[in-house]
Amino acid sequence: MFQIKKLILASRRLSASGWYTRWGRARQSAMLRVSKLMVLSIALGALLIDWTEVHRFAGQVEARWARHQVVPSAVPSALADMGRELADAQLPIDNERVKHWMVRFSTTAKLEFERTLSRAGLYSDMIREKLRARGMPEELVYLAMIESGFLTNARSTVLATGMWQFMDPTARALGLRIDAYVDERRDPVKATDAALVYLSELYQQYGSWYLAAAAYNAGPTRVTLALSRRSVGRAANGIFHHAAADENLDGQGDEDLYWEIVDHLPKETAQYVPKLLAARYLARYADQFDLDVTLADPYEYDLVWAPGATSLADIGEAMGLPDDRMRELNPQLIRDMTPPGSVYPLRIPVGSAYQAMAALATTESRSRLADD
Repeated sequence: MFQIKKLILASRRLSASGWYTRWGRARQSAMLRVSKLMVLSIALGALLIDWTEVHRFAGQVEARWARHQVVPSAVPSALADMGRELADAQLPIDNERVKHWMVRFSTTAKLEFERTLSRAGLYSDMIREKLRARGMPEELVYLAMIESGFLTNARSTVLATGMWQFMDPTARALGLRIDAYVDERRDPVKATDAALVYLSELYQQYGSWYLAAAAYNAGPTRVTLALSRRSVGRAANGIFHHAAADENLDGQGDEDLYWEIVDHLPKETAQYVPKLLAARYLARYADQFDLDVTLADPYEYDLVWAPGATSLADIGEAMGLPDDRMRELNPQLIRDMTPPGSVYPLRIPVGSAYQAMAALATTESRSRLADD
Protein backbone atom coordinates (compact mmCIF):
# COMPACT_ATOMS: atom_id res chain seq x y z
CA MET A 1 0.00 0.00 0.00
CA PHE A 2 2.96 2.31 0.55
CA GLN A 3 3.80 2.04 -3.12
CA ILE A 4 0.24 2.91 -4.16
CA LYS A 5 0.29 5.96 -1.92
CA LYS A 6 3.56 6.97 -3.53
CA LEU A 7 1.98 6.70 -6.98
CA ILE A 8 -1.00 8.80 -5.94
CA LEU A 9 1.27 11.35 -4.29
CA ALA A 10 3.29 11.61 -7.49
CA SER A 11 0.16 12.16 -9.55
CA ARG A 12 -1.01 14.88 -7.16
CA ARG A 13 2.36 16.57 -7.37
CA LEU A 14 2.01 16.67 -11.15
CA SER A 15 -1.32 18.48 -10.98
CA ALA A 16 -0.08 21.18 -8.61
CA SER A 17 1.38 23.56 -11.19
CA GLY A 18 -0.58 26.31 -12.88
CA TRP A 19 2.38 26.88 -15.25
CA TYR A 20 2.24 23.34 -16.59
CA THR A 21 -1.38 22.43 -15.90
CA ARG A 22 -2.06 20.41 -19.05
CA TRP A 23 1.13 18.41 -18.62
CA GLY A 24 0.19 17.78 -15.00
CA ARG A 25 -3.37 16.72 -15.80
CA ALA A 26 -2.23 14.30 -18.46
CA ARG A 27 0.31 12.68 -16.18
CA GLN A 28 -2.11 12.72 -13.24
CA SER A 29 -4.69 10.87 -15.29
CA ALA A 30 -2.15 8.26 -16.34
CA MET A 31 -0.86 7.80 -12.80
CA LEU A 32 -4.34 7.48 -11.30
CA ARG A 33 -5.17 4.77 -13.84
CA VAL A 34 -2.04 2.91 -12.82
CA SER A 35 -2.83 3.23 -9.12
CA LYS A 36 -6.41 1.99 -9.64
CA LEU A 37 -5.11 -1.05 -11.49
CA MET A 38 -2.76 -1.76 -8.60
CA VAL A 39 -5.59 -1.63 -6.08
CA LEU A 40 -7.72 -3.92 -8.26
CA SER A 41 -4.85 -6.37 -8.66
CA ILE A 42 -4.38 -6.61 -4.90
CA ALA A 43 -8.09 -7.08 -4.41
CA LEU A 44 -8.03 -10.00 -6.84
CA GLY A 45 -5.07 -11.57 -5.11
CA ALA A 46 -2.53 -10.84 -7.84
CA LEU A 47 0.61 -11.16 -5.77
CA LEU A 48 3.14 -11.23 -8.61
CA ILE A 49 3.43 -7.46 -8.98
CA ASP A 50 7.00 -6.24 -9.34
CA TRP A 51 6.91 -3.52 -6.69
CA THR A 52 10.53 -2.63 -7.39
CA GLU A 53 9.52 -1.64 -10.92
CA VAL A 54 6.49 0.31 -9.64
CA HIS A 55 8.68 2.15 -7.14
CA ARG A 56 11.16 2.98 -9.93
CA PHE A 57 8.36 4.28 -12.18
CA ALA A 58 6.97 6.53 -9.44
CA GLY A 59 10.44 7.87 -8.82
CA GLN A 60 10.86 8.64 -12.51
CA VAL A 61 7.61 10.61 -12.53
CA GLU A 62 8.66 12.69 -9.53
CA ALA A 63 12.11 13.25 -11.01
CA ARG A 64 10.62 14.36 -14.32
CA TRP A 65 8.35 16.79 -12.52
CA ALA A 66 11.28 18.15 -10.54
CA ARG A 67 13.20 18.85 -13.75
CA HIS A 68 10.31 20.77 -15.27
CA GLN A 69 9.81 22.71 -12.07
CA VAL A 70 13.18 24.30 -12.74
CA VAL A 71 12.20 25.74 -16.12
CA PRO A 72 10.13 28.75 -14.97
CA SER A 73 12.50 29.59 -12.12
CA ALA A 74 15.52 29.38 -14.39
CA VAL A 75 14.48 32.49 -16.29
CA PRO A 76 14.17 36.14 -15.20
CA SER A 77 11.35 37.43 -13.07
CA ALA A 78 9.80 38.72 -16.28
CA LEU A 79 7.84 35.47 -16.43
CA ALA A 80 4.70 37.30 -15.30
CA ASP A 81 5.17 40.27 -17.61
CA MET A 82 4.43 39.59 -21.29
CA GLY A 83 6.45 42.45 -22.64
CA ARG A 84 9.69 41.73 -20.74
CA GLU A 85 12.55 39.42 -21.48
CA LEU A 86 12.59 35.70 -20.80
CA ALA A 87 16.31 34.99 -20.71
CA ASP A 88 17.67 36.11 -24.06
CA ALA A 89 14.58 34.89 -25.90
CA GLN A 90 12.23 37.66 -24.72
CA LEU A 91 9.38 35.17 -24.87
CA PRO A 92 5.93 36.16 -23.51
CA ILE A 93 5.78 32.91 -21.60
CA ASP A 94 2.82 33.94 -19.49
CA ASN A 95 0.62 33.95 -22.59
CA GLU A 96 -1.83 31.05 -22.42
CA ARG A 97 -1.78 30.46 -26.17
CA VAL A 98 2.00 30.10 -26.13
CA LYS A 99 1.93 27.82 -23.10
CA HIS A 100 -0.61 25.60 -24.83
CA TRP A 101 1.75 24.96 -27.72
CA MET A 102 4.77 24.57 -25.45
CA VAL A 103 2.94 21.82 -23.60
CA ARG A 104 1.70 20.18 -26.78
CA PHE A 105 5.09 20.24 -28.53
CA SER A 106 6.78 18.77 -25.46
CA THR A 107 4.17 16.07 -24.69
CA THR A 108 1.53 14.76 -27.09
CA ALA A 109 3.29 16.07 -30.22
CA LYS A 110 6.78 15.57 -28.84
CA LEU A 111 7.93 12.87 -31.26
CA GLU A 112 6.94 14.85 -34.35
CA PHE A 113 8.42 18.03 -32.88
CA GLU A 114 11.72 16.22 -32.26
CA ARG A 115 11.75 14.98 -35.84
CA THR A 116 11.06 18.47 -37.13
CA LEU A 117 13.81 20.00 -34.99
CA SER A 118 16.21 17.35 -36.25
CA ARG A 119 15.21 18.10 -39.84
CA ALA A 120 15.91 21.78 -39.20
CA GLY A 121 19.61 20.95 -39.48
CA LEU A 122 19.14 20.68 -43.24
CA TYR A 123 18.15 24.27 -43.83
CA SER A 124 18.45 26.37 -40.66
CA ASP A 125 22.02 27.56 -41.32
CA MET A 126 21.12 28.63 -44.85
CA ILE A 127 17.96 30.42 -43.72
CA ARG A 128 19.67 32.15 -40.80
CA GLU A 129 22.48 33.38 -43.05
CA LYS A 130 19.96 34.92 -45.44
CA LEU A 131 18.04 36.50 -42.54
CA ARG A 132 21.22 38.05 -41.15
CA ALA A 133 22.15 39.41 -44.57
CA ARG A 134 18.78 41.21 -44.70
CA GLY A 135 18.89 42.45 -41.11
CA MET A 136 15.87 40.33 -40.21
CA PRO A 137 15.34 38.32 -36.99
CA GLU A 138 16.99 34.91 -37.20
CA GLU A 139 14.08 33.44 -35.23
CA LEU A 140 11.94 33.72 -38.37
CA VAL A 141 13.55 30.41 -39.31
CA TYR A 142 10.83 28.83 -37.16
CA LEU A 143 8.16 30.03 -39.59
CA ALA A 144 9.38 27.34 -41.97
CA MET A 145 9.08 24.87 -39.12
CA ILE A 146 5.45 25.61 -38.36
CA GLU A 147 4.54 26.07 -42.02
CA SER A 148 5.87 22.76 -43.29
CA GLY A 149 8.12 21.05 -40.76
CA PHE A 150 11.02 21.95 -43.12
CA LEU A 151 9.60 19.61 -45.78
CA THR A 152 10.23 20.81 -49.33
CA ASN A 153 7.50 18.53 -50.71
CA ALA A 154 4.83 19.67 -48.24
CA ARG A 155 1.45 20.36 -49.83
CA SER A 156 -1.59 21.62 -47.95
CA THR A 157 -5.25 20.91 -48.58
CA VAL A 158 -5.53 24.31 -50.28
CA LEU A 159 -2.50 23.48 -52.49
CA ALA A 160 0.03 25.69 -50.71
CA THR A 161 3.34 24.05 -51.58
CA GLY A 162 6.91 23.76 -50.39
CA MET A 163 8.82 24.55 -47.24
CA TRP A 164 7.37 28.07 -47.11
CA GLN A 165 3.87 27.01 -48.23
CA PHE A 166 3.33 29.43 -51.09
CA MET A 167 0.10 29.56 -53.02
CA ASP A 168 0.55 29.65 -56.79
CA PRO A 169 -0.35 33.35 -57.37
CA THR A 170 1.83 34.61 -54.52
CA ALA A 171 4.77 32.50 -55.66
CA ARG A 172 4.53 33.75 -59.23
CA ALA A 173 4.23 37.36 -58.04
CA LEU A 174 7.48 36.87 -56.12
CA GLY A 175 9.26 35.57 -59.21
CA LEU A 176 9.22 31.83 -58.56
CA ARG A 177 9.02 29.55 -61.57
CA ILE A 178 6.08 27.15 -61.74
CA ASP A 179 5.49 25.03 -64.83
CA ALA A 180 5.18 21.43 -65.96
CA TYR A 181 8.80 20.64 -65.07
CA VAL A 182 9.86 23.05 -62.33
CA ASP A 183 8.12 24.21 -59.17
CA GLU A 184 10.46 26.56 -57.33
CA ARG A 185 8.15 26.65 -54.32
CA ARG A 186 9.86 23.33 -53.56
CA ASP A 187 13.34 24.81 -54.01
CA PRO A 188 14.60 25.46 -50.45
CA VAL A 189 16.97 28.22 -51.57
CA LYS A 190 14.82 30.17 -54.02
CA ALA A 191 11.67 29.74 -51.94
CA THR A 192 13.52 31.06 -48.88
CA ASP A 193 14.64 34.13 -50.82
CA ALA A 194 11.05 34.75 -51.91
CA ALA A 195 9.69 34.21 -48.39
CA LEU A 196 12.11 36.72 -46.89
CA VAL A 197 11.24 39.32 -49.53
CA TYR A 198 7.56 38.82 -48.74
CA LEU A 199 8.06 38.95 -44.96
CA SER A 200 10.14 42.10 -45.30
CA GLU A 201 7.38 43.76 -47.31
CA LEU A 202 4.81 42.76 -44.70
CA TYR A 203 6.98 44.17 -41.92
CA GLN A 204 7.25 47.45 -43.81
CA GLN A 205 3.46 47.53 -43.98
CA TYR A 206 2.68 46.65 -40.37
CA GLY A 207 5.80 47.61 -38.40
CA SER A 208 5.59 44.38 -36.40
CA TRP A 209 7.12 40.98 -37.00
CA TYR A 210 4.18 39.35 -35.20
CA LEU A 211 1.71 41.04 -37.54
CA ALA A 212 3.95 40.29 -40.52
CA ALA A 213 3.93 36.61 -39.57
CA ALA A 214 0.15 36.67 -39.17
CA ALA A 215 -0.23 38.30 -42.59
CA TYR A 216 2.11 35.72 -44.09
CA ASN A 217 -0.23 33.01 -42.85
CA ALA A 218 -3.65 34.56 -43.42
CA GLY A 219 -2.91 37.19 -46.05
CA PRO A 220 -2.65 40.96 -45.54
CA THR A 221 -6.35 41.53 -46.17
CA ARG A 222 -7.44 39.53 -43.12
CA VAL A 223 -4.88 41.16 -40.84
CA THR A 224 -5.84 44.63 -42.03
CA LEU A 225 -9.52 43.77 -41.47
CA ALA A 226 -8.74 42.59 -37.93
CA LEU A 227 -6.86 45.82 -37.26
CA SER A 228 -9.77 47.88 -38.57
CA ARG A 229 -12.07 46.28 -36.00
CA ARG A 230 -10.23 47.90 -33.14
CA SER A 231 -12.40 50.68 -31.79
CA VAL A 232 -9.55 53.09 -31.04
CA GLY A 233 -5.96 53.71 -32.00
CA ARG A 234 -3.99 54.17 -35.17
CA ALA A 235 -5.02 50.81 -36.65
CA ALA A 236 -8.69 51.80 -36.51
CA ASN A 237 -7.81 54.90 -38.51
CA GLY A 238 -5.87 52.93 -41.09
CA ILE A 239 -2.49 54.30 -40.00
CA PHE A 240 0.23 51.66 -39.94
CA HIS A 241 3.82 51.83 -38.80
CA HIS A 242 6.34 51.84 -41.65
CA ALA A 243 9.67 50.95 -40.06
CA ALA A 244 13.17 49.95 -40.95
CA ALA A 245 13.89 46.27 -40.47
CA ASP A 246 14.40 45.25 -36.84
CA GLU A 247 16.70 42.31 -36.13
CA ASN A 248 14.73 41.39 -33.00
CA LEU A 249 11.65 39.24 -33.56
CA ASP A 250 9.99 40.86 -30.54
CA GLY A 251 11.07 44.21 -31.94
CA GLN A 252 10.40 47.73 -30.84
CA GLY A 253 7.29 48.02 -32.99
CA ASP A 254 3.67 47.10 -32.47
CA GLU A 255 4.12 43.56 -31.14
CA ASP A 256 1.46 44.09 -28.46
CA LEU A 257 -0.99 44.98 -31.20
CA TYR A 258 -1.02 41.37 -32.37
CA TRP A 259 -2.36 40.22 -29.01
CA GLU A 260 -5.00 42.96 -29.09
CA ILE A 261 -6.43 41.75 -32.40
CA VAL A 262 -5.78 38.02 -32.03
CA ASP A 263 -9.46 37.23 -31.40
CA HIS A 264 -10.37 38.93 -34.68
CA LEU A 265 -8.03 36.72 -36.72
CA PRO A 266 -8.92 33.38 -38.32
CA LYS A 267 -8.55 30.50 -35.88
CA GLU A 268 -5.45 29.09 -37.56
CA THR A 269 -3.75 32.50 -37.65
CA ALA A 270 -4.60 33.18 -34.01
CA GLN A 271 -2.44 30.15 -33.16
CA TYR A 272 0.29 30.97 -35.68
CA VAL A 273 2.45 33.39 -33.68
CA PRO A 274 1.97 31.41 -30.43
CA LYS A 275 3.23 28.30 -32.26
CA LEU A 276 6.19 30.30 -33.57
CA LEU A 277 7.10 31.55 -30.09
CA ALA A 278 6.64 28.13 -28.50
CA ALA A 279 8.82 26.49 -31.14
CA ARG A 280 11.49 29.14 -30.68
CA TYR A 281 11.60 28.69 -26.91
CA LEU A 282 11.62 24.89 -26.97
CA ALA A 283 14.33 24.85 -29.61
CA ARG A 284 16.50 27.09 -27.43
CA TYR A 285 15.95 25.01 -24.30
CA ALA A 286 15.51 21.56 -25.83
CA ASP A 287 17.61 19.86 -23.15
CA GLN A 288 15.41 21.15 -20.33
CA PHE A 289 12.37 19.60 -22.00
CA ASP A 290 14.07 16.25 -22.65
CA LEU A 291 13.80 16.71 -26.41
CA ASP A 292 15.86 14.16 -28.31
CA VAL A 293 17.26 16.12 -31.26
CA THR A 294 19.98 15.04 -33.68
CA LEU A 295 20.44 17.69 -36.34
CA ALA A 296 20.49 16.51 -39.93
CA ASP A 297 23.50 17.38 -42.07
CA PRO A 298 23.20 20.81 -43.73
CA TYR A 299 21.82 21.14 -47.25
CA GLU A 300 24.96 21.79 -49.31
CA TYR A 301 25.67 21.34 -53.00
CA ASP A 302 27.74 22.25 -56.03
CA LEU A 303 26.30 23.22 -59.42
CA VAL A 304 26.82 21.88 -62.92
CA TRP A 305 24.99 22.84 -66.10
CA ALA A 306 23.03 19.87 -67.39
CA PRO A 307 21.39 19.49 -70.82
CA GLY A 308 17.62 19.64 -71.06
CA ALA A 309 15.66 16.46 -70.31
CA THR A 310 18.49 14.99 -68.20
CA SER A 311 17.18 12.23 -65.93
CA LEU A 312 18.05 12.61 -62.26
CA ALA A 313 17.98 8.83 -61.83
CA ASP A 314 20.40 8.29 -64.71
CA ILE A 315 22.85 10.90 -63.43
CA GLY A 316 22.66 9.56 -59.90
CA GLU A 317 23.24 6.01 -61.07
CA ALA A 318 26.21 7.04 -63.24
CA MET A 319 27.70 8.89 -60.24
CA GLY A 320 27.14 5.94 -57.91
CA LEU A 321 24.81 7.89 -55.63
CA PRO A 322 21.97 6.49 -53.50
CA ASP A 323 18.71 6.23 -55.43
CA ASP A 324 17.04 9.39 -54.11
CA ARG A 325 20.09 11.60 -53.60
CA MET A 326 19.70 13.69 -56.76
CA ARG A 327 15.99 14.10 -56.07
CA GLU A 328 16.77 15.33 -52.54
CA LEU A 329 19.17 17.92 -53.93
CA ASN A 330 16.75 19.05 -56.66
CA PRO A 331 13.23 18.85 -55.18
CA GLN A 332 12.05 21.59 -57.55
CA LEU A 333 12.34 19.23 -60.54
CA ILE A 334 8.88 17.73 -60.25
CA ARG A 335 9.34 15.26 -63.13
CA ASP A 336 12.74 14.08 -61.90
CA MET A 337 14.41 15.52 -64.97
CA THR A 338 15.75 18.87 -66.11
CA PRO A 339 13.31 20.88 -68.23
CA PRO A 340 13.76 20.22 -71.95
CA GLY A 341 14.91 22.82 -74.41
CA SER A 342 17.82 24.44 -72.55
CA VAL A 343 20.60 23.76 -70.08
CA TYR A 344 19.69 23.82 -66.40
CA PRO A 345 21.77 24.42 -63.21
CA LEU A 346 21.73 20.99 -61.57
CA ARG A 347 22.63 20.57 -57.90
CA ILE A 348 25.10 17.80 -57.09
CA PRO A 349 26.89 16.65 -53.92
CA VAL A 350 29.72 18.92 -52.79
CA GLY A 351 33.04 17.98 -54.39
CA SER A 352 31.52 15.77 -57.08
CA ALA A 353 31.75 18.08 -60.11
CA TYR A 354 34.23 15.85 -61.95
CA GLN A 355 32.08 12.74 -61.48
CA ALA A 356 28.99 14.71 -62.49
CA MET A 357 30.56 15.94 -65.72
CA ALA A 358 31.66 12.42 -66.57
CA ALA A 359 28.17 11.10 -65.77
CA LEU A 360 26.56 13.78 -67.93
CA ALA A 361 28.85 12.88 -70.82
CA THR A 362 27.99 9.20 -70.40
CA THR A 363 24.23 9.73 -70.26
CA GLU A 364 24.33 12.15 -73.21
CA SER A 365 26.23 9.57 -75.28
CA ARG A 366 23.64 6.94 -74.40
CA SER A 367 20.86 9.32 -75.40
CA ARG A 368 22.45 9.95 -78.78
CA LEU A 369 22.89 6.23 -79.40
CA ALA A 370 19.25 5.65 -78.52
CA ASP A 371 18.17 8.40 -80.94
CA ASP A 372 20.26 6.83 -83.71
